[in-house]
Amino acid sequence: MTATTLALLIPIVALIGVFSFVSVAAWAEQRTKEREVFYRSEIFKKLADSSGEQAQQVLAMMREQERAAEERRREGRRLGGIVVALVGVGLAVMLAVLSPVSGAWSVGLIPLLVGVALLAYEYVLAARRPAAGSVDAGRLS
Repeated sequence: MTATTLALLIPIVALIGVFSFVSVAAWAEQRTKEREVFYRSEIFKKLADSSGEQAQQVLAMMREQERAAEERRREGRRLGGIVVALVGVGLAVMLAVLSPVSGAWSVGLIPLLVGVALLAYEYVLAARRPAAGSVDAGRLS
């Protein structure tokens, strides 16, 4: 085997390995989510058959889990908006320093405005869940 063949073979094998790993990891994650949904539906079936204090406790626990998951999603959107906006500011500053006359700094406005749009959506337009004490809080959605 020549050095040229070996130099071509190493990146090819590495790419095949990386894509294989990513596909197996994505499959495993999807399978886990599928099982979680299945178990959740089984809990709902059992709750429909039973009533009483235990059922109310399970429903309260499930509502709390949903609330926590929604809060994590909201925090992720906030963090994403902040990061994208700061990337835009950094890009604008870098381009202003590298090319002060050409106005290339304005390219940084694109990610900056995307980040601002994400933050505006999260703080102004995103749907809010009802508070724990409100009339709609007891409803299953």
